[in-house]
Formats: sequence, C-alpha cells, structure tokens
Amino acid sequence: MSEPIRTAETAAPTDAVPTGTAPGADLLARTADAVRAAGAVLRERFGDVVPHRTRAELMDALAANDAAVLEVLRPALARLRPDARFVADELAGGALPPGEWWVVDPAEGNVNHLHALPDWAVTATLVRDNRPVLTAVHLPLTGETYTALTGAGAHLDGRPLKVSRTTDLGLSLVATSQARPDEDEEVVRRTGSAITAMLLDALVVRTSVPATLHLLNVAAGRIDAFWQFAGARADLLPGALLVTEAGGQVSDAEGRPWTPESDSFLAAAPGVHAPAVTTLSR
Repeated sequence: MSEPIRTAETAAPTDAVPTGTAPGADLLARTADAVRAAGAVLRERFGDVVPHRTRAELMDALAANDAAVLEVLRPALARLRPDARFVADELAGGALPPGEWWVVDPAEGNVNHLHALPDWAVTATLVRDNRPVLTAVHLPLTGETYTALTGAGAHLDGRPLKVSRTTDLGLSLVATSQARPDEDEEVVRRTGSAITAMLLDALVVRTSVPATLHLLNVAAGRIDAFWQFAGARADLLPGALLVTEAGGQVSDAEGRPWTPESDSFLAAAPGVHAPAVTTLSR
C-alpha cells in the first residue's frame, strides 16, 4: 500500500529531488518548459467542435490529441530523468510500482478541447514511491503555468499561491468532477448524493471536468473545497501537491490520509476541511 500524501507541514525538504541530474528547482523549471512546449501543440489543434458520430470516432479524436502532445512531451521528460518510467494513461488509478515515474496527462480535459471549450491543460508530475515530488500544469489558452515542488510551495508563473482563509462552509464555493466516463453505478449514485448534500451545506457547487482545473483554483484560493469519488492518478496527483504546498489539506472524503489507492478525494482550505468531511460522510 502506498503512503499518504504529505501535507505542507510535513513535506520533504526542497532537495527531495535526487541529485545526479538537475536540482529540484531547476528540474521543475525544465519540466515547466516541457509542458509549455507540449501545450503549444495542443493549442494549435484547438478550434471548432470536432465532429463525431460514434463513440469510436470520439475516442480516435481524443487519442490523436494525446499522441500529438506526447510526441513533444515524452522525449523532453525522458531527457530530464532518464531512469524514470512513464505513464500516460490519464484514466488509470491505484498505486504505482516503487521508484520514479512521470505521470502525465497530455490533454487534461481533452473532451472539452474537442468541444471547443476552454477548460483543458497539459500536466506532468514526477512521482517517487507514489508521492508527488514536483508538478507543472500549463493552460495553453491563457499561457498560465502552475507549479509546485515538495517543500518549496506552489506558484502561478512564479507568484506564490495560498488557499482560501474561509472558515464557513455555508459561504464556500465548492466543486466536484466526474472521474471517468462509464463510471460504476455505485460511484455515480454516491456522487449525486454528495452533490445534493453540498447544495444544502455550501454556498455554490460547481460540477465540471477536469479535476485538475478545480484543484488549481483551490490552491489559488478561488475555490474553497474540491471532492471526487474514485479518480485517476493523472487527475489528482498534480492538484494534491499544488493544494498541500499552498497550505491546504488533502484527505479522502472521510478525512483519512489520501493515497492513489483511496476511493475518494478531498482537497480543501483548512478552515472548511472538517465541515466538508462531515457533509460528504453522511
């Protein structure tokens, strides 16, 4: 079983990235350069709604976006950490084997991209023994790049990020996301019940994909809490590091330590974490 994600208070020091190649901050900067270069490819492919009449045509269009981005992103990351293995299945969940892995989502929010909606990104997260070490998330349409390094904080284009100071769930903007298409019926019903509970307890509930963009907003203090049932590594690991490094709390929906094997996820400002757990645990 993998170990829980560390909070900001117990994070590893900034030299957590092993020596032998680039130091932590330099490696993060180069990772950000890689996702920006890959994001330019995805930006060039953005335009009108991509027509599809069948599920197979939709899947082909999604795969074409992924392949175009990975052609740039994968070799760039391999040059940075030649010994790190690579996983680009954005729907895969659970723990990874020990060691270093690049967990990437070449087109986070890919379905939005194909529908000419603006909510999509390119992400790359270096994970060691199932703990995120650093992450870079690039939004090609705005040019923004969000980064986090264990023990060194979370940033938007170099500016520090801090979670919300709110202490009242009743005044909070909260969000959730659909983990994957064709989700298990039990998860779908659990999600619906949680949305209903949050509609009663929170001020406003946002529901949209992808998860990473909600988590960026939690880290930046724009959204007070985000939760999701089930989930994929590529959805949650970047945001988990960004939120904890911005001073937030990450757990499962019942308040227990979160790992990639958990069946739920909650990221929140400290002042509303406990009330959110209470709401989601009904």
